Amino acid sequence: MGENKFARQVPMSTIQIDRLLDTIVRNGASDLHISIGRPPTLRLHGKLKSLATKVLDSDDCTALMKSITPEKNQQELAEVGGTDFGFAFGSAARFRASIFRQRGDISIVLRLIPNKLLTFDDIGLPKIVQDLCRRPRGLFLVTGPTGSGKSTTLATMLNFINEEYDRHVVTIEDPIEYYHYHKKSVINQREVGRDVPTFTEALRRVLRSDPDVILVGEMRDLETIEAAIRAAETGHLVFATLHTASASGTINRIIDAFPTTQQAQVRVQLSTSLIAVLSQQLCARCDKAGRVAAYEFMVVTPAISNLVRENKTFRIDSAIQTGKKFGMQLLDSHLWDLYSKGWISAEEAVDKCKDAGGFSEKIHRAGGTVGRAELDEAHDAT
Repeated sequence: MGENKFARQVPMSTIQIDRLLDTIVRNGASDLHISIGRPPTLRLHGKLKSLATKVLDSDDCTALMKSITPEKNQQELAEVGGTDFGFAFGSAARFRASIFRQRGDISIVLRLIPNKLLTFDDIGLPKIVQDLCRRPRGLFLVTGPTGSGKSTTLATMLNFINEEYDRHVVTIEDPIEYYHYHKKSVINQREVGRDVPTFTEALRRVLRSDPDVILVGEMRDLETIEAAIRAAETGHLVFATLHTASASGTINRIIDAFPTTQQAQVRVQLSTSLIAVLSQQLCARCDKAGRVAAYEFMVVTPAISNLVRENKTFRIDSAIQTGKKFGMQLLDSHLWDLYSKGWISAEEAVDKCKDAGGFSEKIHRAGGTVGRAELDEAHDAT
């Protein structure tokens, strides 16, 4: 898993991949899909759009793979059928590559990672997040489905810490996405598979390196979850991600990862170490000017801490609704705000909300309309 500057590649392949990468950057696409049987395909504002080029065959996909993939990753692809790595496209951007075999052929997905780090205002984060970034300890979780902008949100928070505070920040990522450079803080970024074999090993050793802030790219197994909670308990500010869609669902997912005999103890640990959960979705804007993030945000107050400890997570949504003075909001509330401002369509809001049936009815009561098919699906879902 390493850097690849294209300097060592065959000229014809390099020109071809360069053109594709340049197309992603120029169009502001989030991803490029390369698979046999169709042209290269962009994900633009959440929608797939094929490029006006030839339909790719097996040789095309193999040549494109070889033009960007380091030898080590080509070997991993041959041995286990898939590999992930990051590489730089000059000074324009970085890309995260996921390459895998399907039906015996090569498929490639490239995720654009812009070089420009965004601010809190750029991505619309609640102001209280800045205050939470000052905390000396605790667990801050950023959650959402794949492609919801979790990495961008975390990069924004780490950059804020880097610019404002003197901290030692250690990130553990697979692969490294956004590059951070020393400002007020000292930042060390460890890549799983390149600098350290596993998340668990990295977390086991990180506490010996005098960290103030730790970023765990993904809490993907029980050992990593345990280590992240332990690091938060022992006086570190820990940021981590999960693929969950709500604050209450995030807490349940963590607790359910543990054996039944340990769950009561984990609830106690979470009630004291968790400081916030930020769940997000990316929505297509009506004006075609890209996407906008919708957030659910929970700050762990003493009341919410009690709900976690007493296994009453089903009451968390109500606590978030009454916690506006702490900057809290439910996902559906933020989606309604975005819809009311005309930023997103009714269909987009219904697609991304948690209570599709209730949201559709609210739109109709307000004089709006949702496509008949979407309304039927919303009622079926609830």
